[in-house]
This record gives sequence, C-alpha cells and structure tokens, in this order.
Amino acid sequence: MEKLPMATISTENFENCVPSARVMRALYGDAAAASAPRFSKLAKRHSETFGSAPDAFFSSPGRIEIVGNHTDHNAGKVLAAAVTVDTLGAVAPRDDSVIEVKSENYPMLRVSLDDLAFRQSELGTSVALIKGVAEYFVRAGKRAGGFTACMDSCVPKGSGVSSSSSFELIIAEILNHYYNDGALDPIFKAKASQYAENVYFGKPSGLMDQSAIALGGVNMIDFRSFDNPVVEKAVWRFEDLEIFVVATGGDHSDLTDDYAAIPAEMKTVAEALGGKLLRDIEPGKFYAAEDGLRGKIAPRALLRAEHFFEENVRVERALKAVGDCDEGTFLSVVNESGRSSAEKLQNLYSVHGDHLIEEALAKVAPVDGVLASRVHGGGFAGTILLFVAKDRSDAVNEWLKSEFGKDNVFRLLIREPGACRIALTEEV
Repeated sequence: MEKLPMATISTENFENCVPSARVMRALYGDAAAASAPRFSKLAKRHSETFGSAPDAFFSSPGRIEIVGNHTDHNAGKVLAAAVTVDTLGAVAPRDDSVIEVKSENYPMLRVSLDDLAFRQSELGTSVALIKGVAEYFVRAGKRAGGFTACMDSCVPKGSGVSSSSSFELIIAEILNHYYNDGALDPIFKAKASQYAENVYFGKPSGLMDQSAIALGGVNMIDFRSFDNPVVEKAVWRFEDLEIFVVATGGDHSDLTDDYAAIPAEMKTVAEALGGKLLRDIEPGKFYAAEDGLRGKIAPRALLRAEHFFEENVRVERALKAVGDCDEGTFLSVVNESGRSSAEKLQNLYSVHGDHLIEEALAKVAPVDGVLASRVHGGGFAGTILLFVAKDRSDAVNEWLKSEFGKDNVFRLLIREPGACRIALTEEV
C-alpha cells in the first residue's frame, strides 16, 4: 500500500487539521465529510491534554470476513477486508519510555516500557493490549518507545468488525513508524497484536482479524502455515455495491462451548484420517473415507468438515471473482458460503440460545436491493453481513434501521489503506 503523507500540525490552527479530500476518501469513502471534524477535535484535545500539538495522525480500520467462515483455526483460507470505520489517533513521540493514551470519557491509559510484565489483574483491559504489543516488539528484537495519543474510535464494539484488533494495530503501527523506520511488514504487526490479545488480554483468537486490518483492502489469507501465512491481494472494483453489518442482538457469554466445538469437531475428523488439522488432509482422501467414518464420527463433525473443504474452494472462487470484477459470481459465492454455514457448519443458533441470526437472515433475504447475505464471524449470536446494490442502499438502510434499530446497522465500504500513518497534505 502507498504510504500516506506525513501530517504537519500547528497548535494555532486546529480547524485545518484535516487531510486532503483524496486521503479522506481513501479512508472513509462516502463518510469522508462527516469524519473530518474528528481530526481537529483530536488535535485540539491532544494539545489540551498533553500541552503540545500532535506530530501526526494514525488510523486503524475495522474488518469484515467475506468468505471463509471458521476455516482459519484448521489452517484454512479466508477472504477478508478492511472497512471504512477506524480507530483514529492524534499522536506525538516522547523521549522517555512511557506510553499514554487518552480517549474521551475514559481514564488515561499509562504504560511504562520498563515494566511490561503480564498481570492477571489487567486481563481484558486496554492497558493489557498496549503492553502485549510492546512486549512482542521487544521480545522480537524490535524497538519500542514512548508516545502520547488522543484516540477516538468509530469501530462499533460487539458488532463483529474487530474493535479490539483495530486498537491493537494502531499501537503496533505507531511503534513501527516512530521506532522502526516504518519497515515492519503487516504480518509482523498482526502477530504482535494477536499475541497481545491472546496472552495479555486473555482472549483466544486466530490471526485473521489482525491480518486483515494490517493489510488493508481485500486479501485472501492462507493459514497453511500459521507462522507464515500466504497473502494474495485483490483490487476491489465493485463500485455499485455497499456493505452492511447488522447486529441482531443475542448474548455471547454462554456460547463458549459452541465456538469451541467447531474446531474440536473438525480436528476429530482430521485425527481419524491421520492428521492434526483438516488442512493436513487432502480433500479427496476425506471424501473417499467419509462413508466409512459414519457411525464412528458424529454426523455434525462430518458436515463441518465438508464445510471446511468446500469453503476453502469458495475462498479461491471469490478471490478470482473480485480480481476479474465478476460481480455475479462473487455474490453467488457469498450466498453459497452463507447456506453452508447454516446447513453444514451449523453456527446460526445455539441450542442454549436464540435464533436471532437465523430470523434476521430470513427477513433480509427477500428485501429489494439485498444481493447477498450470510452470518458474519463466529455466529450463534451476533451479526450478519449484507452486500447491497448501491442504487437501493438508502432504502435498504432505512428498512434495516426500522427493523433492527439505528444503532445496530453499520453501513460500510472496502477501505484500501490498512493501519497507517495519515496526513494533512498531499506532499510526502
């Protein structure tokens, strides 16, 4: 990705602290004008909070999973993308080893790089995420240093677009830019962020969310090697499509067993065929052995294995469709992925919970302008993903808000820049 130019910010003229129209369009699409006041507000807040103007702005997007539902944990393939919501920070480096981050209506976060020890009491906190990213940098022999930041996020929490990963990646990119000459590759920053979330924050997660945010745009990510995933980029040219993520409600708190059962059942099939993960097994070997496994392996586990192998093929088809600008095939594959999640992966509802995702998908499918729909992310409770014809998107937006509530509907576009430093001028 092209590096966006450096910001130059004056303490005397916060009103002009807005990047060019080109840069704003790249970051926020149709929401560029509405996003502009955030820059001046953050620059002013940084000056008031820390006594000096920020040096630059940094932005880290949210992400969507397009195709590749529950494949990454078994070393499969995903097609994911960065989208036009972000964590935005007005940032300045400092000479000592202290990181201070202030978000409106939240207490100051303060981390000393001289003490990056894990603490049980910090599990689930933003301090843990900052410490975890910094510790990964240090452990990997990279440099870390202090900075001040005022941040604002429009990445909706609990909506399946990875607000925590967005925060992790802005920390990683700040450390990359100021202390590592901007030379660290996206996957390194993604791994630092995943480490922070897994070890310091205490939330198990694969590498998909962080990779999509670090890379920007649309990417196929092949996790055959977790240490060195293979990335293939595609250029998004479907200008007549808009994307909606809709929060359907529901509670994730009692669904840990449901989530854990998917990779566990897939691994049971792999082990029966001599592997550890389904990616270790050739699809032909699985299909040749499937009938013989009936009665030995739970029927749902076999269906979930079928989903895995078929979903990897769908990822490849969707990637090609994006590259070829073949909208019909792309939408067809997204719908196929959704049906497979419902029928084979079986993650639309939990026997312990509600049927809100299943009911929401049934409601949106016949709506004029909705061209493709599927469960988004982990499933069982949470969000759905829609691709909508742009000429019908306003009407669809109003219908969705009336049906699900205006605070539960998020209108998005694909964003090409991943986590990055952004600027006020066109000059490099």
